[in-house]
Amino acid sequence: MMRPKQEAQAALFYEFSLEDHIPQDHLIRSIDRFVDLEDIRQYLVTFYSHTGRPSVDPELLIRMLLVGYCFGIRSERRLCDEVHLNLAYRWFCRLDVSAPVPNHSTFSKSRHGRFRESKLLRHLFEKTVTRCIAYGLVSGPRLAVDASLIEADANKQNSTPKEDWDRSAIDPAAGAALTSNGTPRTTNTSALKASHSNSSDAITRTRTVGRPAKVSPSIKR
Repeated sequence: MMRPKQEAQAALFYEFSLEDHIPQDHLIRSIDRFVDLEDIRQYLVTFYSHTGRPSVDPELLIRMLLVGYCFGIRSERRLCDEVHLNLAYRWFCRLDVSAPVPNHSTFSKSRHGRFRESKLLRHLFEKTVTRCIAYGLVSGPRLAVDASLIEADANKQNSTPKEDWDRSAIDPAAGAALTSNGTPRTTNTSALKASHSNSSDAITRTRTVGRPAKVSPSIKR
């Protein structure tokens, strides 16, 4: 017998536990075991007023920030949306299913204002490094730096061999200078034209200061 079509019906009471819906092997549980934010309220007590409306819990904002860093969520608007929708993020941030998520503007003002003025993030970083030293994860004598390899945007077909470079046409004073807004400054270029007697085409080599020359055929009409 086919079951009737299932309809969504609002119940008067719900029994729901976030703890039961987060897998034990979820990455957020591993992160939560090493997060210690017990002292941040005492650290920030001088940066909050004693009057007015209660503020958003600073531990909640820091936990949301950790979610953004660990899971690659760079936008503050998207971070608030993800914490609102994702049960694992709610569990990590100590938010119940029906608990509201802070507005992105509140999150941004706290991060760029109170947290920056108090140097809270530096305090948490140094505290984390201290814990790593205590557990034997950090020793100090050696330093490891991670880097990313970015493929160069170069075309071998449009390059000039190093042996054909004309060093006299390079102006060391110009080159990689930047303007006040951070864009590359326009530099003077010199064009070297060479004609070949055995060909009807002329090859124009245009050299930009600080970069290999590009070779392009110029068709005579």
